[in-house]
Amino acid sequence: MKFLKPISLLLLLASVAISAQVRVAVHESDPGPVIPKEIYGQFSEHLGRCIYDGIWVGPDSPIPNIDGYRKDVFEALKALKVPVLRWPGGCFADEYHWQDGIGPRESRPRMINSNWGGTVEDNSFGTHEFLNLCEMLGAEPYISGNVGSGSVEELAKWVEYMTARGGTMAERRAANGRKEPWKVKYIGIGNESWGCGGNMTPEYYSDLYRRYSTYCRDYDGNRLYKVASGASDYDYNWTKVLMQQVGHRADAVSLHYYSIIDWNHKGSATVFTDGEYYDIIAKAIEIEEVLRNHEVIMDTFDPERRIDLLLDEWGTWFDVEPGTNPGHLFQQNTMRDALVAAMSLNIFNKHTARLKMANIAQIVNVLQSMILTGGDKMVLTPTYHVFRMFSGHQDAVAVPVEFTCDTLQSPSGRLYPALSVSASRTKEGRLFITLANPCLDKAQIVTLTMDALNPGSVSGEILHAADIRAHNTFDKPVQVAPKAFVGFKVSGRTVTLTLPPASVVAVTL
Repeated sequence: MKFLKPISLLLLLASVAISAQVRVAVHESDPGPVIPKEIYGQFSEHLGRCIYDGIWVGPDSPIPNIDGYRKDVFEALKALKVPVLRWPGGCFADEYHWQDGIGPRESRPRMINSNWGGTVEDNSFGTHEFLNLCEMLGAEPYISGNVGSGSVEELAKWVEYMTARGGTMAERRAANGRKEPWKVKYIGIGNESWGCGGNMTPEYYSDLYRRYSTYCRDYDGNRLYKVASGASDYDYNWTKVLMQQVGHRADAVSLHYYSIIDWNHKGSATVFTDGEYYDIIAKAIEIEEVLRNHEVIMDTFDPERRIDLLLDEWGTWFDVEPGTNPGHLFQQNTMRDALVAAMSLNIFNKHTARLKMANIAQIVNVLQSMILTGGDKMVLTPTYHVFRMFSGHQDAVAVPVEFTCDTLQSPSGRLYPALSVSASRTKEGRLFITLANPCLDKAQIVTLTMDALNPGSVSGEILHAADIRAHNTFDKPVQVAPKAFVGFKVSGRTVTLTLPPASVVAVTL
């Protein structure tokens, strides 16, 4: 992709109501790698109301539930086709002792969640509840193991409890109601070991990784995919040291990246200026440079790309909603979040030669969530709709796109493209294309030209609102919702689309 010279924000704002025209060459005859479905992964942590009131209410709750899982949330997640779900953290993972979360719920010990708001954790949602949920959703479980405060033996026995057919741990699992082992593929050896997971140096963590991972065994045909706790955004030295010292003992290294301009003043999720909107969009799109830089380091030590990169935490992070616990990270979700999600996912789709998973933070009631709940009410966020609209990319073959567009400059000086596009060919042979227009003040007229395909039909959806601050509430749950997209014309090998300002579009050819 090529960009023209930057346009200042003032110049951009002066061009209100003027439509930009962009030509996109779609090279469907030159397929790339498969886009793993795990790129559309989710993250659930014992944080605020993500688990309790979000996913789990218990079987005795007056809120309609399926064996304790909220029925409305479960059905929404099922429709989302969640491919992988990470749990129990996050920072909580390195204070979580799994044996507290098994056995009769009424006798499980209680603990203070010192990471997130000092609330009492009753451990009623534990290993069985999580892994059974993953089975019901058809999602791969991704377990984050406790390295910060746990022992090698503790993690080793957890793996055995979950995946072995015989032995003391399997007998204990059966006594707790599950005879057959679960299939558990992904195991994270610690989380954010540079910070809340132990404040370690990369050298020290590398030695711990080698030790802990040694005792995470493969039982009875269950093959573990081991993930080393990787860097935070721009910490390229952490990745370098891990690649040097851990190397091929890991199947993947992780990376975390949040769209935050100022950690001390994150700003409101719903009340923001146009300039603040552009700053967040620009910060989100900076993930492409960050991915590229980590990939270069990994390529130096692993040119065959046998070690994967997992972006297992990402998304927006704003101030909590007024009147809520600051440690619960509950924030609303607007069309701004939808644009961040769409443009980020389009970037991830292009990096899957190395990037094999991404897990947005988090699935319910925390940060850039899919779903918000309150009592017996539930609402789907704009970000949920983007993930559902983009699900056609899961396990599809990436298709290269080439275009030239304007480059915009945010008030903080960051540059980003005025258009976001990615394409893939689905298993059914259809061409699936997702686009995002981040401009607040002008439409984009986009002409897609295929190498050889003459589209027989076109269908699509659009997510758009008159105000970028629009969001869904329990009283008005469909302020932002997808609609059928009809703004296109077909002529031979070309399809011309009109994207309204600040819109997300998905089309199938």
